[in-house]
Amino acid sequence: METKTCNESRVVKTSRIFPSDVNDHNTLFGGKLMSDIDMTASISATRHCRKAVVTASTDSVDFLAPISPEDSVCLESYVSWTGNSSMEVFVKVTAENLMTGERKIAATAFLTFVAMDESGKPTRVPKVIPETAEEKKLNETAVFRADKRKENRKQSKELAEFFTTNRPWER
Repeated sequence: METKTCNESRVVKTSRIFPSDVNDHNTLFGGKLMSDIDMTASISATRHCRKAVVTASTDSVDFLAPISPEDSVCLESYVSWTGNSSMEVFVKVTAENLMTGERKIAATAFLTFVAMDESGKPTRVPKVIPETAEEKKLNETAVFRADKRKENRKQSKELAEFFTTNRPWER
């Protein structure tokens, strides 16, 4: 079985915050950050397996501190755990005040991607080997998150059975 380290899938993207990126509170718009998180995580997943990938779920995005126009925002992502065809990607968002140099963890996120073969079917991915203390901690706690994902997906499917596909005005 092929293996790869977390570092082999690592992606780092640093950006400035511009006026078009902020909300009414003069902080980074959450939707913009979520889009950047998904984009960065998808590159990590593809680097890990070198196959086409699809986002299976955004398991969590936790906004921990606001990001302001005085900050740069650095997204660091890597594959933290693998199943058979799925990959958990961790994204750490660090804000840095460009005038003072103060850094803070502004957000964290976990996303799940599935590798696809040429016919669009899930395909096996290399196992991941954590090396740093951070990578090891995430890898050790991943089974808990994977079980939680499975349960959430089951509940979402059950709930979807109650939804209609009627147009909203057709009730």
